[in-house]
Amino acid sequence: MEHFMEQMEKTAPVRRHRALRAAFPVTAPVMTGFLVLSIAYGVLMQTRGYGPVWSGLMSALAFGGSMQYVAIGLLTAAFDPAQAFLLAIMVNARHIFYGLSLLEKYKGLGWARFPLIFALCDETFSLVSTVEVPKGVAPRDFYLAVTLLDYAYWVCGTLLGGLLGNFIAFDTTGLDFALTALFVVLFLEQWKKRENRPAGLIGIACAAASLAVFGPDRLVIPAMAGIVTVLLGGRKRLCT
Repeated sequence: MEHFMEQMEKTAPVRRHRALRAAFPVTAPVMTGFLVLSIAYGVLMQTRGYGPVWSGLMSALAFGGSMQYVAIGLLTAAFDPAQAFLLAIMVNARHIFYGLSLLEKYKGLGWARFPLIFALCDETFSLVSTVEVPKGVAPRDFYLAVTLLDYAYWVCGTLLGGLLGNFIAFDTTGLDFALTALFVVLFLEQWKKRENRPAGLIGIACAAASLAVFGPDRLVIPAMAGIVTVLLGGRKRLCT
């Protein structure tokens, strides 16, 4: 038994290296997108007075791209804990559905579940859900490699952006629109599929109603709550 365990430990680095080699080509497109967005985030944090250490810690400990962009405004305005809490829940509510759909796939992975759950994001979910595990690579090693590579791309890009922010001389106004532009592109891609259009129209309608009722400064939380409520209520009809 001891000999068997020693052999397993010796082969562990080989297995991890094989998993990383298999995961890197899959995550390369994510890397290109993450580096652009995370560098922009690091630059924005630097221009708001938060250096690379603070922006790096934010990415490492509160890993959530869209919410991190939103948090820039929360950090530089009068702090409202209740609003920040509700906003974080609404913006990241989609992770509840991600987690539920991955219960079976992550079942029996032992300690690896904890980093897999912590570092789960939209792009990682998409890859883990659709990409087949290569032959000769253990599922746990492959999922972990994909997750940690995506996580590393974002954190490293944030640190790089924070460092580059010290040398930025041009006006950075509008740089925070980078994430919004990404979601617009993603929305347009989804709109091409006819079956996705009802959900898109629900999102537009809820956002417009929230804007009309609550105004531009308080529309996000009611809009997100409305979207979640309508989607949950009409999920049977939307999924048919």
